[in-house]
Amino acid sequence: MKHNDKPGVYITGSGQLKVEKFSPLSLREMGAKSIRLAMEDANVEKVDALYVGNMLSGIMSHQQQLGPIVASEAGLNGIEAVTLEAACGSGGAALRNGFMSIMSGQCDTVVVCGVEQMSHADKAFITQSIATASDWEIEGGRGHSFVTLNAGLMQSYIDAYKISPDLFAMFGVNAHHNANKNLHALFHKEITVEDYIQAKFLYHSLRMFDASPICDGSAALVLSKNPPTSNDRPIVKITASAAATEHVGIAKRLHPLHADGIKRSGMKALAMSGITIDEIDFFELHDAYSIIATLSLEAMGFAKPGEGWKLAVDGEICINGKIPISTFGGLKARGHPIGASGVYQAVEAYAQLTGLAGANQITKIPRVGLIQSIGGTASSVFTHVLLSE
Repeated sequence: MKHNDKPGVYITGSGQLKVEKFSPLSLREMGAKSIRLAMEDANVEKVDALYVGNMLSGIMSHQQQLGPIVASEAGLNGIEAVTLEAACGSGGAALRNGFMSIMSGQCDTVVVCGVEQMSHADKAFITQSIATASDWEIEGGRGHSFVTLNAGLMQSYIDAYKISPDLFAMFGVNAHHNANKNLHALFHKEITVEDYIQAKFLYHSLRMFDASPICDGSAALVLSKNPPTSNDRPIVKITASAAATEHVGIAKRLHPLHADGIKRSGMKALAMSGITIDEIDFFELHDAYSIIATLSLEAMGFAKPGEGWKLAVDGEICINGKIPISTFGGLKARGHPIGASGVYQAVEAYAQLTGLAGANQITKIPRVGLIQSIGGTASSVFTHVLLSE
């Protein structure tokens, strides 16, 4: 494999906070703390720009202009600082903007931060706020939540391929197993297939262990046009960044189970990097719901349509499997602080590729990582390819 000569953007440092149900820090403090951790890790004191991924600050914290507020809190007042919003894919959008700012030559070094605080509000308000990422006119405004929307997709899948909902169990089992070893994860309790089967149904065939939790968190990365010189880690660079969309309203899609937005974004990223599916060592996918993990595996070509769940059942998504996913617990068990999740994925992929994943290190020595951050029910999709040199 000769991909090291591909142009790209280097990751030189990372920082993350523990995902929590109720963070004692304010929104700005959370973002600033993860940024400082990343800059300390990269051994830099100045950056050219800050890109913040966040979805809900305007609705839930009455705070827009989060970018400059977090920049000031982190001691970076005066730099370019903007907030990117793409629903649950906001972190991926921020990462893409950081990538493009360097690739365009506009910046030399930037910080990408994802931050979200949701736990301070009551559950009904949180659910309604998140539902604004749906097509409000035909979905959220008519009483749908992301639980009901994903449950509908899951039921359609079950009906189309005539399978039992029990077959989704290993997505949750694998995520909780990996999160149990991740100090930054929300959940530190393993579950069994039996636990999954006995869990309550939230809606239709979607069980409690099929859905990600409401939580708070922040993560950050330092990106640079030059490789790091201050540490002896393997060099990691992002060689591809791609984005694509699908109709936000599921009813408007021609083939909802094809996950065309995921496929478009993923294929663009692979083409840009020159990487093939067979060369990917792990896939940090957007497992906010088991059905989205299943559709992602199929849309990206790791499984045939209707067979994504088989990779889970056969253990191929585990750390020692053919295509490890959710290696630190994923959105399901590390937690899904919405606007931060895409950056957590990148931080975790960086740890895997530098050999710093500790107890979560995948068995095979990784060289290529694929990460995908998704907004809505697979309607805004950001895909990145990372290489270890």
